[in-house]
Amino acid sequence: MIDIKNYNKDNVFGKILRKEIPSDPVYETEEVYAFKDINPQAPIHVVIIPKKEYCSFDDFSRSSGEKTILAMIRSIAIIADELKLKKGYRIISNIGDFGGQEVPHFHIHILGGKRLGRIIAP
Repeated sequence: MIDIKNYNKDNVFGKILRKEIPSDPVYETEEVYAFKDINPQAPIHVVIIPKKEYCSFDDFSRSSGEKTILAMIRSIAIIADELKLKKGYRIISNIGDFGGQEVPHFHIHILGGKRLGRIIAP
């Protein structure tokens, strides 16, 4: 599992937040930043990250304040509305090695724009 006590400031999302790496923004508030995924897995693929340092959903849900949690959750519906995902979408947050987490900064993926298949193939 991702080490929730040792946030690595050099992860790609930390660099995006510091504007060291460019991104294509979709939504931004004081608490949240969302941008288009550089390797989209669906016609619409957005990544939402908190601006504060959390390693994973576990770390975020245990350590963040209610304002940040509310901002992250509400951002999902706001972004889905802005992107006109009226027929539906999928949200994903991978946690740890077995969950497939690749970047050690809590993030949520929004995927949509087409009918998506099964979450996990049998």
